[in-house]
Amino acid sequence: MAVLSEALSGWRLAWGAVGVVGVGLVVIGPDAALDMAGVVAGLASAASMALGVTLTKRWGRPAEAGPMAFAGWQLTAGGVFLMPVTFLAEGAPPAVDLPAVLGYLWLGLVGGLIAYVLWFRGITTLPVASVAVLVLLSPLVAAVLGAVVLGQTLGPVQLLGFALSLAAIVAGQLPAPVGLVRNRRTPGPDDLASP
Repeated sequence: MAVLSEALSGWRLAWGAVGVVGVGLVVIGPDAALDMAGVVAGLASAASMALGVTLTKRWGRPAEAGPMAFAGWQLTAGGVFLMPVTFLAEGAPPAVDLPAVLGYLWLGLVGGLIAYVLWFRGITTLPVASVAVLVLLSPLVAAVLGAVVLGQTLGPVQLLGFALSLAAIVAGQLPAPVGLVRNRRTPGPDDLASP
């Protein structure tokens, strides 16, 4: 928080940890095992996102770029960066039919451009710790879509994790209760008197 001069909130950190545990309960099945490459990739991804959110909050968007142009250029830069990597890893793309075109349009417009415009609007408006907790929504939405579209079931453990994550998202947006915040004493006349 040194970059943004925002106070670190133990309240939001604690709820963030609760939310991570909740997401873990939602997505981890009984046969799950830790994969070190996955753990390292996940931590690197989280660090990269945290840095990006912090720097976006710090620098904002250029005055001459509107929200849609800003999001569009970010998505374009990401695509240009990933194109050669994807080509080297997977080869030439397969033929694209009409359902694939519609899927790309959906992902590009709704899942990309519109989502990014709203995301960057939120980053500039909310404190960075509040934005960080909102990231928990992504796996929860995926779990709901899995249940609705694919017929996957959420057991009691997953439902508990879902409830914990939702509670963390809501509580992370609220200020800490007054009893949990250290009361700073207002200096009195004796404190201001010179020795």
